[in-house]
Amino acid sequence: MAHRPPARAAASAAALVVLLAGAAAGSFAIGASGTADPPGMAGTIGAHDGDLTAEDVDAIVRHGPWPVAFEPDRSNRASGRPAAVALGRRLFVDTGLARTGTVSCASCHRPELGFTDGRARGVGIEGLDRNTPSLLDARLQHWFGWDGGSDSLWAFNVRPLLDPREMGADAVRVARRVAAEPGLACLYREAFGAPPGAAPADRVLVDAAKALAAFVETLDSGRTVFDDFRDALARGEPPAQAASAAGYPADATRGLRLFVGRGRCNLCHLGPQFSNGEFHDIGRPFMAAPGRPDPGRLGGIRAVLADPLNLLGAHSDDASRATAVRTRHVAATHRNFGEFKVPTLRGLSRTAPYMHDGSLSTLRDVLRHYSELDVDRLHSDGEALLVPLRLTPRETDELLAFLATLSTPSTARGSVAAGSAELPGTVGAADSLGTVGAADSPRTAAGRASGEACPTGP
Repeated sequence: MAHRPPARAAASAAALVVLLAGAAAGSFAIGASGTADPPGMAGTIGAHDGDLTAEDVDAIVRHGPWPVAFEPDRSNRASGRPAAVALGRRLFVDTGLARTGTVSCASCHRPELGFTDGRARGVGIEGLDRNTPSLLDARLQHWFGWDGGSDSLWAFNVRPLLDPREMGADAVRVARRVAAEPGLACLYREAFGAPPGAAPADRVLVDAAKALAAFVETLDSGRTVFDDFRDALARGEPPAQAASAAGYPADATRGLRLFVGRGRCNLCHLGPQFSNGEFHDIGRPFMAAPGRPDPGRLGGIRAVLADPLNLLGAHSDDASRATAVRTRHVAATHRNFGEFKVPTLRGLSRTAPYMHDGSLSTLRDVLRHYSELDVDRLHSDGEALLVPLRLTPRETDELLAFLATLSTPSTARGSVAAGSAELPGTVGAADSLGTVGAADSPRTAAGRASGEACPTGP
């Protein structure tokens, strides 16, 4: 892997510092009353440490609104259909799909852990190379997996089903399981209009993956206290009033200002989801094991282009192929080696450990990495976005306070708690329904109701 020459790193860092300093100096300031600040207070709203500039407020407002309205996936005819949601929900906990009959999707994607598993690296039938990603808000992504090796949520679901280290199934096993289990066969018929035995095994495998995608699309993280604060700012409320109404802590406000200001974390962690959905080299090790590197995005691009299930292929339900624009134009280059996806920051207090390989145990460790970043580890032909933040202990605590608010449920009336979902209560059994989380999304509830007409067990 090529590294940035020290001189180039220094030049890039200096250029970015100048750029940020210029942006800060050029910000327009308004006071709490909406009028220009008096001399000595230019650039601030209020008069205490951590005050927000008008530029800060504008950047904060760009992280919403939340939640993002649901739009069906045109490449998946099952997307948004209650019967398919119900089928996917049953498949998600069914250990009968796995070669060993011992693991299911829910074995690694546990609701109480933000649909992760709490391990540094995932474990299916065997141990895996990467950290288990959260499934919350997955419907908003356009590349899937740490390497982006799939271009749709349904194609991504096929990977763990077939991977010998994860569930170790094949198309015939999945088709036989769906046809043999009365509840699954009934739901398949409701979702796709024909019994599973009438379709080829490959079609049943893809349909099962599309039903799983329809279920995962319902796994929305709920509103948080950050969203309450952000919405109040968007309505034009003065920051102090907005913070008071939302119960937003002062240290979190200072951390948020650092996030959108000097830290410029929002260059990659942008928008309502706090992610650009793309891939970057951030100076982390990329060895899956001694002597065996993880190529990251480079391998992902090669995989998605070679995948017969990609959005350019015959299994996509989007006849226009408009959803395949990114796939049609993506190309692998050397700089993609060692790049990994920018994850969402929503709900991350429950998804430790962190990074693609789970190598950082806590969020404090993550901030330490960015504070002490070794720019010589970055690609010489990569982006000149990152510089060491050199955080003080207080700044670290304030950033942690802000990040915590992306996991703290909103207290506003009518808000849905973060990470709420209902799953069958027993992994591997399609009955014994129980509630995990505080509330259902309407699409989860509709899927549950749709499945009530079918048998609940073998």
